[in-house]
Amino acid sequence: MAAMAALPPGPLSPPGGGAADAAGPEGAEGLFVLLGAGLAAASHPLLYVKLLVQVGHEPLPPTIGRNVLGRKVLYLPGFFTYARHIVEVDGKRGLFRGLTPRLISSTLSTITRGSVKKAFPLEDMEHVSNKDDVKTSLRKVVRETSHEMMMQCVSRVVSHPLHVISMRCMVQFVGREVKYSGVFSAIGRIFKEEGILGFFVGLVPHILGDVIFLWCCNLLAHFINTYAVDDNFSQASVIRSYTKFVMGIAVSMLTYPFLLVGDLMAVNNCGLRAGLPPYAPAFASWIHCWRYLSAQGQLFRGSSLLFRRAPVPAASFPID
Repeated sequence: MAAMAALPPGPLSPPGGGAADAAGPEGAEGLFVLLGAGLAAASHPLLYVKLLVQVGHEPLPPTIGRNVLGRKVLYLPGFFTYARHIVEVDGKRGLFRGLTPRLISSTLSTITRGSVKKAFPLEDMEHVSNKDDVKTSLRKVVRETSHEMMMQCVSRVVSHPLHVISMRCMVQFVGREVKYSGVFSAIGRIFKEEGILGFFVGLVPHILGDVIFLWCCNLLAHFINTYAVDDNFSQASVIRSYTKFVMGIAVSMLTYPFLLVGDLMAVNNCGLRAGLPPYAPAFASWIHCWRYLSAQGQLFRGSSLLFRRAPVPAASFPID
């Protein structure tokens, strides 16, 4: 669940998608906008809880449970327990704090990707074929990945200001602030207090994560399909169609620290309690943030929302 939440918004999708193609270019773009908005709304409680965990907000005490070996361990509240706490504090609508700017961000990202794709059509590029030799197929993968990277980077830049606003709206839960109460007022406040650069805090680690994700995922999928999947196998074509999607889930965990650092920089030192000590120092740069998290052993904080072991020694509570 957390791995899927960490996937970049757009570069990968599960196999299939003929319905969108059949709808025509304009119909497909509208369909993708609606699907993106629906997915964003449905997954918002998950990302909301994940963000609160990322900033280090733990309002509930850990509970004693047992691991697979039967030993007692301390577990922090999982997604469902944490979400129930938010509902108790803010009601069911509280689970959707910050949804409006996130929907706008998702829509901008989808529209931008479609516009870039129209300006640089994928149809003008050669697709990988099983008949290609190794050098030719690798060249095509590099060209296709470069095209995807361009679309993702442009859409990330365009949608990032609304992403920053959404993050800040959500972390107001920590200090019960109302500093960011609407999209337009948030835009004015950020511009007044931080200038134009305030809309792009955390952008660099997000883009780096997207770029590394795309290249690792596409190249790994290509080499697996080329060297590990035997053409004589009856289900070879089916396996190849899912390889890229599966690789995306795996690689997303490796690039998760970039997502974490980007989200923390978006809320750091912005006047909200979640971005100030004791939750975090005022970071001078995203590299400072990365080093701080690395020293604390917290580069994957929030990557799992189901089984979260408390970072305390086992001797701190009685063991049978």
